[in-house]
Amino acid sequence: MAGRIVLLVTSPRLPAGLLTAAAWDVVRSAPVLTGAESELTVAIRTAGGRVSVVDGPATQPLLDAVGAHGTAVWLAGPGGDEPLARELGLRLAREPGLAELELMYGSWDPPGARLLDAVAVMDRLASPGGDPWKRAQTHESLAHFLLEECYEAYDAIDAGDTDALREELGDVLLQVLLHARLAEELPEGERWTVDDVAGGLVDKMIRRNPHVFAGAEAGTIEEITANWDRIKRAEKPRGSVLDGVALSQPALALAAKILQRAERFGLAVPPPLAEGQVDAESRLGASLLATVAAAREAGLDAEAALRRAALAYADAVRAAEPPPPTDEPG
Repeated sequence: MAGRIVLLVTSPRLPAGLLTAAAWDVVRSAPVLTGAESELTVAIRTAGGRVSVVDGPATQPLLDAVGAHGTAVWLAGPGGDEPLARELGLRLAREPGLAELELMYGSWDPPGARLLDAVAVMDRLASPGGDPWKRAQTHESLAHFLLEECYEAYDAIDAGDTDALREELGDVLLQVLLHARLAEELPEGERWTVDDVAGGLVDKMIRRNPHVFAGAEAGTIEEITANWDRIKRAEKPRGSVLDGVALSQPALALAAKILQRAERFGLAVPPPLAEGQVDAESRLGASLLATVAAAREAGLDAEAALRRAALAYADAVRAAEPPPPTDEPG
């Protein structure tokens, strides 16, 4: 009967001893060979397994172990040790009966595992010996980059380009990770980490969605929104219905948000009349605010409408431009 070589692949992003029952069975019952010591080799030895580190080509040591024990395990590295797998496959194809090759996953990357990689890469870039530019930044110097990346993600959504959106969201995430890494360098008592950011987000999502996590009743979107607002008010008592409105957002969007907040809380405050303003700029501002209010009543987004009109005008300007001069002789 042919022996058995098990190529055991595990996730480097999970704790070393977190293996499936089948994986634990095989590493306890058969000799384990690997190319380097690791936390997992320590965990296997602690559990009574036999682990040997192979210095050099592993094919023959694995076949020798199969000959002596019937089964041998190769503890693959993070990349899966594809060259060894190919070499073993060719050898066993040429000499059938030596052993059967089996791929076993002892653990898998959980969803979001690459976020851990992103955190590790950012830590390397923003640590001593990393990228001097990133180490020189502050929350203030990065602020406009965060806005730009969000605008670029908005452009991708507006264009319906989901591939571009994926990339732009990565750039937004880069800003989040860099801000969090820089916060680790703040003075004692002020510093925080990316785990604090993620932990706060998780807690907030659970608190504000009791219809998902706590069995609360919420049958409609309106009920869910009302429940969210109630929980938010309890978490953050505010002196004004406008507290929390981002005042740095574009003016049309800001106007629409203020009008929306006033309407949501039943505050009937009419916008100022342009005719009652004493200077041209104030009259223009009041007129624009009235336009935003009329757009909301009509179910329109004034910010998006002006943006679309401006882009169409930009296309018209480009079309009216004379062609660039050429250097070709006449």
